Amino acid sequence: MKIGIVVFPGTWSESDTFYATKDILGFNTEYIWHKDQTLHGIDLVILPGGFSYGDYLRTGAIASFSPIIEQVIEFANKGGPVIGICNGFQILCESKLLPGILIKNKKLSFVCEWSNLKVNNKSIFSSEYQNNEIIKIPISHGEGNYQADKSIINELESENRIIFRYSSESGQINDSNNPNGSINNIAGIINKEGNVLGMMPHPEKASEKLIGGDDGLGIFKSVLKRVLND
Repeated sequence: MKIGIVVFPGTWSESDTFYATKDILGFNTEYIWHKDQTLHGIDLVILPGGFSYGDYLRTGAIASFSPIIEQVIEFANKGGPVIGICNGFQILCESKLLPGILIKNKKLSFVCEWSNLKVNNKSIFSSEYQNNEIIKIPISHGEGNYQADKSIINELESENRIIFRYSSESGQINDSNNPNGSINNIAGIINKEGNVLGMMPHPEKASEKLIGGDDGLGIFKSVLKRVLND
């Protein structure tokens, strides 16, 4: 069982992701440089947070043309599990592995705070949680406002592909609990096949109670459990 963390110029959350998967959970984890031509036998791909290529053009746009992305797309199309966190979510959207786009936050300001998320546990990435459980995971982004055409949103809703939504501590979902303006309070979605997750909150930064909470570990535990059982 091997986890690969893809690193682009400007990535800054790869070390935290490595620490969560390797040092805390104990899985074989390695870095994959964006210019690599192979995934080196990886079983789970993670695109971590950061500011790939300085977020020039659009967030994730340049990174989506990196050589390794062709391999990530091929891996995902064969059913391999992929997680895109923050900038990784943006790259997945630019690569068309996920629908929609991430634009500037509604208030046009960078947001860095703990967020409450309401969980849909009907996915390989959230099965370790209770359905509608409220978890706390930090966000750190300036362009986390998820938007898509009405038809796409309707599809995500009807197919139960919205896995995380911003909410209150009691689970209320409304504008006052939406930190960035994302439509329908969307914080994380999956693809049609269910093997690709994109989310703006940072689960790797919620991996130990010492740093404020470990609710984020459930995401890694969920998908790793699925991979090990396949």
